[in-house]
Amino acid sequence: MKITSQLFALLPLAMAIGVAMAVQTALNTQLKEYLHSSLQAALLSFLVGTIALAILVFFQNSDKPTFSTLMQVPWFLWLGGFLGVYAISLSIYTAPKLGFLSLSGLIIFGQVATAMLLDHFGLLGTEKQPIHWQRLLGGIVIFIGVLLTLQR
Repeated sequence: MKITSQLFALLPLAMAIGVAMAVQTALNTQLKEYLHSSLQAALLSFLVGTIALAILVFFQNSDKPTFSTLMQVPWFLWLGGFLGVYAISLSIYTAPKLGFLSLSGLIIFGQVATAMLLDHFGLLGTEKQPIHWQRLLGGIVIFIGVLLTLQR
């Protein structure tokens, strides 16, 4: 990947996703204490997120899909919502048990390992990018880092 000014502009935005995910997990874990359920905390979180998205989409200057368009979407593309429920609900449940650092490390390693396989095989619309020793070493270093965070 060529290092450009556009890449440098994207780095803080991408890192901010990690900040948002860690803070979201911390907030949702506290919410669970009030609602006494990981699933109820996730539901409230998704409800607030859905309202925020609805407002953004309403004001977005682009064509809105028709019912007919939605019916043409392949079935497996609807699974993203289920994966979101899994990720948010289980992060609320596991964060207090693993700690936020270990949970975040495990999530990042899972993302890196999966992304490496998706890229290598060109799955789910990704461009094929073979696994080479630098990528593999990067994944191994992250995994070792995760193992170190599990030590208390």
